[in-house]
Amino acid sequence: MSANLYGIEQEYTLLQKQVKWPIGWPLNGYPGPQGPYYCGTGADKAWGRDIVNAHYKACLYAGIQIGGINGEVMPGQWEFQVGPSVGIAAGDQLWAARYILERITEIAGVVLSLDPKPIEGDWNGAGCHTNYSTKTMREEGGYAEIKKAIEKLGLRHKEHIAAYGEGNERRLTGKHETASINNFSWVLLSCSGCDVDDVSVEMDRQSRFNLSDRELF
Repeated sequence: MSANLYGIEQEYTLLQKQVKWPIGWPLNGYPGPQGPYYCGTGADKAWGRDIVNAHYKACLYAGIQIGGINGEVMPGQWEFQVGPSVGIAAGDQLWAARYILERITEIAGVVLSLDPKPIEGDWNGAGCHTNYSTKTMREEGGYAEIKKAIEKLGLRHKEHIAAYGEGNERRLTGKHETASINNFSWVLLSCSGCDVDDVSVEMDRQSRFNLSDRELF
């Protein structure tokens, strides 16, 4: 197995072309509150699945290592995952997958938004989260290696945030499953499917670890 593995999760929002409002939302209004939409199914919860499925199939055809798709917390918002991929190939495949998604939404007549907070108020934003691990992190004693990496990340928190794109101050508020943009924090998770922002460490049943940087956009 290669030394450095990356898995990238890209969240995005699908907007109605004429009004730049999420698909499925009533014009000049809002749907029901967040809760039933995450990984939801049904015409009253999942809006835009035909686009999402078309994108998934196009990525497979293009040879991109797309790992999955799911509906997000805010209705009209979705996510796809690239990887695990080796090194810089993960970033290359992410950009190719984004381009394919732009083309698919163009055909469908909807607008793709990667804005970190497309709708203000009590609605989740959209980010791009990076999971990664090195060979030493996956071996015995890997937790200590991850802690070393986390300490280094914490020393340059402001520099990293500045490089992650514009608008993240609107998303990273400490609410809606995010940490404050001003604070560096991390947590050890012993289960998959837990969603927190900033840096998390995930441990599998064999006590092997991977690191997830959830500040990215």
